[in-house]
Amino acid sequence: MTNFTYIDEPDTIAADLQAHRLLGVDTEFMREKTFFAQLCLVQLATRDQAFCVDPLAGNGMQAFWSEVCSGTWVVHSGRQDIEVVFQTANRMPSALFDTQIAAGLLGLQPQMGYAGLVQELFSVEIPKSHTRADWTQRPLPEALLSYAVEDVEYLLPAYDILAERLDKAGRLAWAEQDSALLLEESLYATDESQAVHRLKGARNLRGRRRAAAANLASWRESEALRRNRPRQWILRDRVLLDIATSLPNTAQALRDVADMPAKLLHRAGEDLLAIVARSGNDTDYKPPSAPDERQKSILKSMQAIVTDCANGLGVEAEIVASRKELSAIIVSGKRDSRVFQGWRRELVGERLLELL
Repeated sequence: MTNFTYIDEPDTIAADLQAHRLLGVDTEFMREKTFFAQLCLVQLATRDQAFCVDPLAGNGMQAFWSEVCSGTWVVHSGRQDIEVVFQTANRMPSALFDTQIAAGLLGLQPQMGYAGLVQELFSVEIPKSHTRADWTQRPLPEALLSYAVEDVEYLLPAYDILAERLDKAGRLAWAEQDSALLLEESLYATDESQAVHRLKGARNLRGRRRAAAANLASWRESEALRRNRPRQWILRDRVLLDIATSLPNTAQALRDVADMPAKLLHRAGEDLLAIVARSGNDTDYKPPSAPDERQKSILKSMQAIVTDCANGLGVEAEIVASRKELSAIIVSGKRDSRVFQGWRRELVGERLLELL
C-alpha cells in the first residue's frame, strides 16, 4: 500500500506543488444521479509523495487548481478525468502525457487498462475491488483511499519507462501530440443544438419527424443542464423518439405514447406538445446513405495503406487510424481528421489524400 496524505484543505498544499512540474493525476467521481459528474476525490503523485485531495470538504481550491494545472499531468486514459476537472474548475493542465496512448504507440495492446499496464511494466497485480464504491460518502474509509491512491502510484514510474522507449523509437513527440488532443475544450462542451446527434435512432428520421427529434433533444438537454439530472431521467430516448415519430397534437395523443411517464405529462406535457407543433419540415437533413461500391473500394484501399503502415511500425492498425475514422472521412468529405495531422499526415495522411 502506498503511503499518502489525506488533504481536506486543498489550498494548503498549493505551495508544495510549485516544485513539481510533473504530476500523476487520477480522479474519482459519481455521475449516476447528475448530468455533470460530481468530483469526489483527486489523487496526486509526485516523485516522493502521494495525496488524496477531498473536493467535497467545502474548503478553498482556487490556489490548488492553479498549481495543479500549471504543470504536466501523467494520466492513464485520462479523458474522463480531464472532463470532470474542466466541468468542476474550468481548468485544464498545461500539458498531458497519457500512458494508455503511449503504450499503444509502442505496440502494446490498444486501450490497455491501467492494471494491465502496471502488470506489463512492473509485474505487479492491482486488485479492482472497489469499482462500484460510493465516493460521496464521508468519511471515506481507509480501504477506499488506499485503493484510490494505487491509481497514481505507478504513473510517474510508467512515464519514465514509456517516455524512454518512445524516445529511442523516435515516437515521444507522437505520444505528446496524441495526448494533447485530449485538451481540446470542444470535446467537453455542451451544445444543446447538437444534442440530436447523440440520440440513437434519430439519424434515420426525415422531414418533420427529424425536426421534432432535434427540438425535443435540445429541450431535454436544456432541462438536464438546468436541473443537473441525467438525460434519461428527463425523458428516455425511446419515448422521445416515439413522440417524434407519432407527432402527437393533443394531450390524449401524447398520453398514448408508450411508457409516457405520468409525472412528465403533468410537468411538461404542454411544453412537449408545443415543441412538436412548431417543428417544421426539415428538408436540409438527409439520412446517411450506405456506402456505394466505389466508396467501399476506396475504404478498402485506405485500410490497406493504414495496415501496411501499422505493420511497419509494429502497432495495431487502429493506433494509426480506425476503420470508423476512415469511413467517416469518405462519408463526410471532411479533412479535419487526426489522420491528416501531425505524425500521421507524414506517414499515411498524404497517401490517403492522393487516393481520395
